[in-house]
Amino acid sequence: MDEIYDQDVLEEEPSRPTPEMRPLPATLRRGAPLVPVDTTGGRALAAVIGILTFLAALCAGGAELVAASSAEWRAAVTREVTIQIRPNAQRPIEADVERAAALARAVPGVESAQPFTQADSERLLEPWLGTGLDFSDLPVPRLIVLQLADEARPDFTELREQLRNQVPGASLDDHALWVSRLSTMANTVVGIGLALVALVLAAAALAVIFATRGAMAGSREVVEVLHFVGANDDYIAREFQRRFFRLGLRGSIVGAAAALLLTILFGLLAQAWRASPAGDQIEALFGSFSIGWRGYAIIVLIAFMVSAIAGIVSRVTVRRFLSDNGV
Repeated sequence: MDEIYDQDVLEEEPSRPTPEMRPLPATLRRGAPLVPVDTTGGRALAAVIGILTFLAALCAGGAELVAASSAEWRAAVTREVTIQIRPNAQRPIEADVERAAALARAVPGVESAQPFTQADSERLLEPWLGTGLDFSDLPVPRLIVLQLADEARPDFTELREQLRNQVPGASLDDHALWVSRLSTMANTVVGIGLALVALVLAAAALAVIFATRGAMAGSREVVEVLHFVGANDDYIAREFQRRFFRLGLRGSIVGAAAALLLTILFGLLAQAWRASPAGDQIEALFGSFSIGWRGYAIIVLIAFMVSAIAGIVSRVTVRRFLSDNGV
């Protein structure tokens, strides 16, 4: 009797679906990708990657702009050397100026020595003291600007000694201190820019990690079915890598294109303002405000770096997820 009752119960209880009887998830149907990217989460991740790429490209472009402008500044400063002659009531200033210029022209590597006239020297003080002042009672020093030949590095030790002996009150400034400070400032700015680029790339990697883990958690059933039909972890990780690489490439291209357009726009605005005082200040600081072909190449490289990081980080995250959770 008990056997008959048990048999009736077994006949009435519905059979549980086995893996062979379960319906396939939507992502495993014919023509459907394993990791869909045209979802709300995928579009949000692409937007985040685009914004981060835009910021990284701007930081890299700014660092390249500062580096190029600094190189131009150093080249211009190192090609000029200044001799300053302070007035001495016991000596004729004009004779001292001509003597110092003659000594400078005799130094190998010096292309020219151009003395400033009294009017030129007084005009240099106008931005600080104003116009219309009488400088006759002021001991305004006279300047001599030396232009050096390209790639020339003259030794001014002998010239300094000659000026000390033959032109009292004369001093030579090779701008080495200014060049050192300028190099330090430029290198600091470039270093900060590169550090910001690294931080933005790290933020992009973290965003991909969280998105990949979320996608893995939502695709757990899909992964189980794939394992059941014989797919290994490397195949699953490769599929995630391919999808997230495309997702990262789509977002990074948009971000890099926006950075390129903004850089070109700033260059056009700088050219339009070139004749204005603000434009003169911008050109003095950043040159023509053009990052050149190397800057554009760096922005394009960053776009591909972001997409490559998205793919690699996604693959590593999937392998770790599968290993840690035993899926």
